[in-house]
Amino acid sequence: MQELYAKGVLGKIQFLQASHQQDMDGWPNYWPGLPPMWYATHCVGPVCALTNATAEYVSCFGSGTIRQELIKKYRSPFAVETAHIKFQHSDLSSRIYRSLFDVARQYRESIEVYGSKASIEWPLIEHEPLVMHRAKLAEADIPKHVTAPDYAKRLPKSLQRFTTKGVYDLAKKTHLSFAQGSGHGGSHPHLAHEFIMALVEKRAPFPNARQSANWTCVGLCAHQSALKGGSIVRLPEFTLR
Repeated sequence: MQELYAKGVLGKIQFLQASHQQDMDGWPNYWPGLPPMWYATHCVGPVCALTNATAEYVSCFGSGTIRQELIKKYRSPFAVETAHIKFQHSDLSSRIYRSLFDVARQYRESIEVYGSKASIEWPLIEHEPLVMHRAKLAEADIPKHVTAPDYAKRLPKSLQRFTTKGVYDLAKKTHLSFAQGSGHGGSHPHLAHEFIMALVEKRAPFPNARQSANWTCVGLCAHQSALKGGSIVRLPEFTLR
């Protein structure tokens, strides 16, 4: 999506949405009952990163109710939280949604982008192809399945093999974070490489400290909004441009 956007294939970005849904029953320590938006970076990061946007304020609604034994730890009843993000200095907004408990759903981390020339929608089922829609074609010709390439080529050769699930299986990683999504879509080596090269090259990494704070605070502010029935909550000043 980022590559097509940079090439102008998508045209003007009109809307973004992303999700991160997961069944976290049985996870240890602080996970049980965690408010969904407290850990929203998996779906906030993509919508902010694509256009290098900064979140300015959010409005979020909670929906449904999790089991009573899960509610008591964080006093958060919501099974699903859905937030709208308004970006700073932009006409663009985005929707994100998350669930962690008592929602029947296969693991999914998604991002969908809607542009004036083309749009891309994430598959509903893991490992199926994406759907790309092209404007101004005959109705039957608008959508087509596309496969996102593996961008391991952007990494040093010694790291390239770690973007694929097979390596995690061979390494006998049994934790669900690896089994579900193959280490978050093969992103781990890219994240590690960017952080280490920022240190080596004595530069700020992407995301930098302000961006990281902005992306993290989207979820924290969104949960505050949900507890207030959807009231607008502005991001802290130190996270803005």
